[in-house]
Amino acid sequence: MTNPPGADLHLPEGCMAGIACMTNPPGADLHLPEGCMAGIAMHELSLCESILQVLEQQAEAQQYSKVKTVWLEIGALAGVETDALRFSFDVVVQGSIAEHAKLEIIEIPGQAWCMPCSRNVVVQQLYDLCPHCGSHQLQVNSGDQMRIKELEVE
Repeated sequence: MTNPPGADLHLPEGCMAGIACMTNPPGADLHLPEGCMAGIAMHELSLCESILQVLEQQAEAQQYSKVKTVWLEIGALAGVETDALRFSFDVVVQGSIAEHAKLEIIEIPGQAWCMPCSRNVVVQQLYDLCPHCGSHQLQVNSGDQMRIKELEVE
């Protein structure tokens, strides 16, 4: 995990984020304290770095200098831990145009097309069964993406 120079990183007490991967041999069992973000935050950290890159590109293209609020739509099937994303966002945006930006998350339900029923159904996770007929023949058609929906800028 990297932080901008001079950035303070506030981790839960006993958290090993950033050092756990470096200090454990491959294949070793890692027992982390409750509330620790090590392991799950790496994917979300990368997502936040990509979000910041988009914000900076758009700031140059649209001539704004500060991001006040970012609204993200995150699908239930997107595989994104929202707590880890919030944590990572706060770390990644330090020292940037979005340093004090508020992150608003809009959760989008997962939906899939059931082939035997010929209708859309709500699913909570990938590989759920159809709630109507119990079929596995579902094709996800919504709720598996993440996108920047809106920005408030100056």
